[in-house]
Amino acid sequence: MDFAQALGAVARGQSPRAAAADLVAAMTPEERLGCLDGDGPFWAGLAELGQLGYHLRCFPAAAVERLGIPGFAFSDGPRGVVVDRATAYPVSMARGASFDVDLEERIGDAIGTELRAVGATLYGGVCVNLLRHPAWGRAQETYGEDPHHVGEMGAALTRGVQRHAMATVKHFAANSIENARFQVDVEIDEMALHEVFLPHFRRIVDEGVACVMTAYNQVNGAWAGESRELIGEILLEEWGFEGFSISDWIFGVRDGAASVAAGLDVEMPYRMRRAGSVPEALEAGTLTWAEVDACVTRTMATLLRFAPILEASAQGREVLNAASHRALAAEAARRTIVMLKNDEVGGAPVLPLDPEATGTVAVIGRLAEVANLGDRGSSEVWAVDVVTAAQGIAGRHGAVVVDDGSDLDRAAGIAAEADAVVLVLGCTAADEGEYLGSDGMAALSTLFPGPDEPDEVARFERFVASTPEIEIPDDLRVKDPTGFAKGGDRTSLLLSAADVALIQAVAPRCARTIVVIEAGSAVLTDEWDDRVPVVLQRFYAGVEGGTALAEVLFGDASPEGRLPFSVPQHERDLPDFDPFAEHIVYDEWHGWWKLERDQSEVAWPFGWGLTYSGTEIDDAQVRVVDDRLVATAAVRNTGGRDDRALVLVLGQRDGVERRRLVGFARVDVAAGGLATIDLDIDERALLERDTAAHTMVRRPGTWRFWVCQHLGEAPTAITLDLA
Repeated sequence: MDFAQALGAVARGQSPRAAAADLVAAMTPEERLGCLDGDGPFWAGLAELGQLGYHLRCFPAAAVERLGIPGFAFSDGPRGVVVDRATAYPVSMARGASFDVDLEERIGDAIGTELRAVGATLYGGVCVNLLRHPAWGRAQETYGEDPHHVGEMGAALTRGVQRHAMATVKHFAANSIENARFQVDVEIDEMALHEVFLPHFRRIVDEGVACVMTAYNQVNGAWAGESRELIGEILLEEWGFEGFSISDWIFGVRDGAASVAAGLDVEMPYRMRRAGSVPEALEAGTLTWAEVDACVTRTMATLLRFAPILEASAQGREVLNAASHRALAAEAARRTIVMLKNDEVGGAPVLPLDPEATGTVAVIGRLAEVANLGDRGSSEVWAVDVVTAAQGIAGRHGAVVVDDGSDLDRAAGIAAEADAVVLVLGCTAADEGEYLGSDGMAALSTLFPGPDEPDEVARFERFVASTPEIEIPDDLRVKDPTGFAKGGDRTSLLLSAADVALIQAVAPRCARTIVVIEAGSAVLTDEWDDRVPVVLQRFYAGVEGGTALAEVLFGDASPEGRLPFSVPQHERDLPDFDPFAEHIVYDEWHGWWKLERDQSEVAWPFGWGLTYSGTEIDDAQVRVVDDRLVATAAVRNTGGRDDRALVLVLGQRDGVERRRLVGFARVDVAAGGLATIDLDIDERALLERDTAAHTMVRRPGTWRFWVCQHLGEAPTAITLDLA
């Protein structure tokens, strides 16, 4: 049987798993072993990777030419396609601030078309590791701190992408320290693992995601890529995952044979640890061919399931950075700006600025004219024609003066002559992002394999030659040879001393000073926010971020973003965070749960965000309707502009200390009008871990529910007995 015949068998009603088993049976031993890792030789592939190959072509794996098996071609994310010059959307944390699953699904759909345009069939951009601490260097790649919210957003991205390609959810599991990712052992008990750090992964598995990528770190003493508990027992047996799994890149597997035995299907992206150890283990009898075949069968079954979608979704490269995709990026950027404060000056809120009454606007700061798209690691997108903050504001309002803020006296002088000042401050890829420091690299180098086989190198060179030539942008030709910026975990949650000094110099000279924060997650503002009337957080806003910022500043659009995390007054109120830890204990308390339990002072609560109007919730109810648990509420617009409210539903069973988010929705409310929501609460959000039976259960009892717009509100609890 070849791949075409297997597809025919599936079309006639055979299950993909059964057809895949027949396909594997037709493979030679060498072909089966070849499906256990990436298709490229290690040293040749690594050299090409160092020449920005990550952006030049996809990573192939699991192809068997003799049987017509196409394998898969991997391209990363999550803010867009990293191969060629694709559309850069706002980073995932920004999109998490939208709380808009429909918007995220549309972004996934657009990304899916661009994936197929560059020849990719597998997308690596559904990153859903929880924001346990905002110093995490890759915070920007996930959606927030709450598993229910993160799971729903990740499921939406998966749905959109998988109309065109296969999606990968990552990094499985408990991966939320960047600098220590190659060494840290995360100790976590069963309850915290399954109720806090895994529900969002399971939600996306239930959505039908094609692939799961394991993490670099250890969990309870086992490397994630060879953990029987995570892969074999939880993912495959308990959850019944029907897709395939891959390792994280290069250092994701330490013991090749152990990873196969645990159920990891493919080591990526090259032939590395498994190429030598798996044949040896088979010869020694410590690994069986049945275990090998199980891995290959899962991969083949997934390829068979998705083959019709992949065949129907081929695209030309003209869809890359298409006008419709840039428009979607602009919409996303508008909907993800969070207005933290908007005080009055002269008897009226500073924003929106009246373009007719506003004279000169000064755009000041080292990021004012910078295309600041976020991390320069595996998630980097080579964007075209990025609209910076200064360009966006100048395009909307002609009277603009721009200064980088490096000379405080000059900046203060410019501010004194302006009607409004926009300070663009925060982080860049040098402050946070994917980390490949030299720490511990000497130990990791022992994982490298021996020399490449000449025939594999020749095949790889033919593959490279067969892919379209892509021009490397001039500004990237001088990039670090690893292809990565410094990045890593943040060393502080404060703005830099230079940024604070700029605020202190400028704010007294212009009453209408607006601070715009660019960062991947929370920034503590207490040391300076009383000096300015307006604070916006726009994260890393994508290719049209400047356009969206100008539209919000001048009232063409209202800020719609809501914080997908809580911002404490003090960093001491957060969980312990050691970026170079070798061992750390994770429990169920982080984010808004920890702040609520400890009664810590909160600067900006989960769900917070102001608009140009205002909404209130009336007549909230939670009840059982035809075996469904339904939350309803009326949302009243108290202002003079159309608005878009966020409604959160929280739940807590009596006897359980921790409240949980069990539902959320966005609702449009006309100026002065009333809108209603009718939200089904997914029963999975109510599940708890039975540590005796090692399963998730919904325990009967009395539940209290709260319906609110953010966690700074204190609505009356709704009590309900659930069987």
